Amino acid sequence: MSSISELSSVLMTRPIRPSASFMLRHPAHAIALGFGSGLSPKAPGTVGSLWGWASWLLIQNSLSVHAQAALILVALGIGCWACTLTARNMGVSDPGSIVWDEIVAMWLILFLITPSGFMTQLSAFLLFRFLMPPNLAPWLGLINYSKDLAGVVAWVFCLTIWWPLFARSLSWLCGGGSDV
Repeated sequence: MSSISELSSVLMTRPIRPSASFMLRHPAHAIALGFGSGLSPKAPGTVGSLWGWASWLLIQNSLSVHAQAALILVALGIGCWACTLTARNMGVSDPGSIVWDEIVAMWLILFLITPSGFMTQLSAFLLFRFLMPPNLAPWLGLINYSKDLAGVVAWVFCLTIWWPLFARSLSWLCGGGSDV
């Protein structure tokens, strides 16, 4: 079967709303739906990003830097398979409930700024979520926004240019202390 016919068959089927039972039917569903974080009725991408941040706190304290990098690479590969299969099974080409990309993107961002304290990680989370709306990255003239990995690229670009100013402003707003 060609990818075009597969895509058209996905678009012609009635979309399935994800639920806990749908998530538990296949390991790919559990991964793609962020082990339940994508089932949030409001802002599943934000909830997935928060889950990514929370799980990163365990990862950074449990694994070496090399193991963290390997985990991110493996998670990217597994995520491609899991998200594609889950979207196909849901009958939707890009469902908002698939949040594995937000989770792994948060891991990558937090990996890139390690070591960092709470305020730096919070700033990274807020900047990452700020860059997620589909109309923002093209508005900045950076890239033709398609998905979260593009958001990470835009985030890294903005981070390198604006981070010193943002960090100083955040430090001033928080009373002078900074963990940057």
